[in-house]
Amino acid sequence: MAITADAIKQLRETSGAGIMEVKKALVETGGDTEKALKVLRERGLAKAAKLATREAKEGLICSYIHHSGRVGVLVEVNCVTDFVARTEEFGALCRDIAMHIAAANPQWIRKEDVSQEALQREIEVYKTQARNEGKPEKILDKIAEGKLNKFYTDNCLIEQPFIRDEEKTVGGMISEYAAKTGENIVVSRFVRFALGEGAPGAEEAQA
Repeated sequence: MAITADAIKQLRETSGAGIMEVKKALVETGGDTEKALKVLRERGLAKAAKLATREAKEGLICSYIHHSGRVGVLVEVNCVTDFVARTEEFGALCRDIAMHIAAANPQWIRKEDVSQEALQREIEVYKTQARNEGKPEKILDKIAEGKLNKFYTDNCLIEQPFIRDEEKTVGGMISEYAAKTGENIVVSRFVRFALGEGAPGAEEAQA
């Protein structure tokens, strides 16, 4: 199948990759732009992994308030250079992350941040559930391990499917952007406020 200039231009604009990389991906996938984009994303992730050694101290603290006024988020996203931090694209990335946090309510940034106490508590719950279902004792650890993956997906920001495109995770979205900019992009911390969650109890209110 012939690779047209329009197909190359379109995929280049969508992916942010170079002309030669785009053309190669299209050739490899027989001109299928969706498959070619997937190839470029996979290669982008590989590139992004190499960028993780670059120290990220610049960036933005971004806020998002849901239109109802009932949920608000502050998130710090870091990059390597102030030049990237001041771009509209980086600002949009930070806003997307803040909006995602507001909607998905992650408890941790990455799975490595989950405490051993929390993990052990989940494992014991999964094992108990499996026992109650009559599962053999010898496979309980395997069952718990499988359920932990779902736990990470539900509760860790980097592992969660991105609310605007559930075909990719938040971590994958960040890695794609990192590959385009050549910078290490890191979510350092966030806080999510929901109306009423921090309100004192009745006894405290009367004190």
